[in-house]
Amino acid sequence: MTLTTALLSCALAAFMTFAGAPKLAGGPMSRLMAGHLRVPAGTLRLIGLAEVAAAIGLIAGLAANGLGIAAAGCLVVLMTGGVLAHLRVKDPFAAAVPALASAVVAAAVVILHIVGQ
Repeated sequence: MTLTTALLSCALAAFMTFAGAPKLAGGPMSRLMAGHLRVPAGTLRLIGLAEVAAAIGLIAGLAANGLGIAAAGCLVVLMTGGVLAHLRVKDPFAAAVPALASAVVAAAVVILHIVGQ
């Protein structure tokens, strides 16, 4: 594993933790977001759980390469869904940028894990 892979994995894990934990907690802002995106609040909590689980997988992936690939790969799919959710409700493109950037970084982590083997 390269230093770049480790740094991107840690940065993405931190971002996913900070993005996912409030959704998982289901606080008032999370409920507002769910209403805006037209998804059930319970679904948004599951998305938060997936984001936090992926963060844990990214960190564990520093020791177990396959786990890092799986966690980052799942994040590519999850964050692509996030981009589509924002576009579906006609949010400005800027609202989808964090999810898009996360998907791109997650794809880079997958590639770096595979190449760095």
